Amino acid sequence: MIIFDILSVFPEMFQSTLGSSLIKKSIDKGLIEVNLYNIRDYTRDRHRTTDDTPYGGGGGMVMKIEPVADALKTIVPAGDKACVILLSPQGEPFKQKTAEELSQYSRIVLICGHYEGVDERIREHMVDREISIGDYVLSGGELPAMVVVDAVSRLVPGFVGNSESVLYDSFSTGLLEGPHYTRPREYESWEVPEVLLSGHQKKIDEWRHRESLKRTLQRRPDMLKQADLTQEDKRILEELAGDPEFV
Repeated sequence: MIIFDILSVFPEMFQSTLGSSLIKKSIDKGLIEVNLYNIRDYTRDRHRTTDDTPYGGGGGMVMKIEPVADALKTIVPAGDKACVILLSPQGEPFKQKTAEELSQYSRIVLICGHYEGVDERIREHMVDREISIGDYVLSGGELPAMVVVDAVSRLVPGFVGNSESVLYDSFSTGLLEGPHYTRPREYESWEVPEVLLSGHQKKIDEWRHRESLKRTLQRRPDMLKQADLTQEDKRILEELAGDPEFV
């Protein structure tokens, strides 16, 4: 079981995500637990202020350190081995490998940044990791937090009905996943590849792996530099690259 503690100034944004699909089923089954904390509840003034103007001037507002610090002190007991994460466009890129690393924790705390950013002392002294879900800027860390919860939760045993399918997800193997087909066998003259109907599992596995290599070469060739390729994989890639019909 993984416990997610989420600190946000807009916790209501999570209700739809947590109340539907596999996330809800996993919460109901006790595979994951998600606790929402409103950072405003840890403020020290009657206006429940979570932001202030930056020292030195400049545009925008900055998230104050005190509400976040007080929330963490209340939520995470001293000595707790929770992984505390700040969601921020300045963080490390969130990848499948990151999700796999985080899935080893029993407790993850997600701080949703807002405004122009957070007081730098939060970064320096209160978090273990800083994560970004992409090279773009969102209005807050709530959507990234939802992405992290979903990606990490999928790796919890029992979250996905067929646990084997997770092993072959795109990025899990270092390659993009190949194409999938289901009924009907033919639709408007578009047919399912014959090999998938053959019942010959070895040939099916070989076809799927070749298609996975092909799709990665087409769409994300940068991934091949880090992939654990066999000599046969390299031969297939050379063959594909030399094919004049390969696009």
